[in-house]
Amino acid sequence: MKRFEGKVVIVTGAASGIGEATARRFSSEGACVALVDRNEMPLADVSKDLPAQFTLSHLADVSDSEAVDAMVTTVVKRFGRLDVLVNNAGVYEGGDLAEITNEQWRKVMATDLDGVFFGCRAALPHLEKTSGSIVNTASVSGTGGDWATSPYNAAKGAVVNLTRSLALDLGKKGVRVNSVCPSLTRTGLTADMMQDEELLAKFRERIPLGRVCEPHEVAAVIAFLASDDASFVTGANVAVDGGVSASNGQPPLA
Repeated sequence: MKRFEGKVVIVTGAASGIGEATARRFSSEGACVALVDRNEMPLADVSKDLPAQFTLSHLADVSDSEAVDAMVTTVVKRFGRLDVLVNNAGVYEGGDLAEITNEQWRKVMATDLDGVFFGCRAALPHLEKTSGSIVNTASVSGTGGDWATSPYNAAKGAVVNLTRSLALDLGKKGVRVNSVCPSLTRTGLTADMMQDEELLAKFRERIPLGRVCEPHEVAAVIAFLASDDASFVTGANVAVDGGVSASNGQPPLA
């Protein structure tokens, strides 16, 4: 498919994981892609695999509003327009409430929530011109609680409801806003978990499809939500969770 020929897409957190898979997916479908991350070498490694004339590699920390404004300005200057913003950059901190520091709390909020808000605000004037689309990477951790994960749960829960709120506010402007809510996905953020076979067995038991998610599977849903195939979809927080959210939490009977 070439659903994004002539379109310009920004993907934050594009140096690895879901962001990398998403950048590659949009590029494969003909888009001009701006890959944004704060990690220079991994970002360069991803960018070099994509068509140079249709790819921009940009260093930025999305927790810095001025850096996000500059990111959008740079992309529009290079490609002349903006059609899709994928707010994917994220970090994780967890632990017992009494042991979570102010710095850990602010770190998660600054990237996982503030960065989404800054991106949407900066991109909006350009997305209005193209009747564009925003897709946020939320999480199943934003639709229900996890043990010892309060900062991440709070930030992702806010992204879920921010997605709904912006869909209401921006619909009349022709801009759609949706999110994806993955369950456990094989990324750098979850690398330690992927080495714990006992923990993975517990996840497989809870996931109806019996396995963890791969980044390209989330990227495919992001691309759908950003495409004209989803032209009447806005305000949706789409579970990409192997069926986890289909359960009411009770154990299987057999």
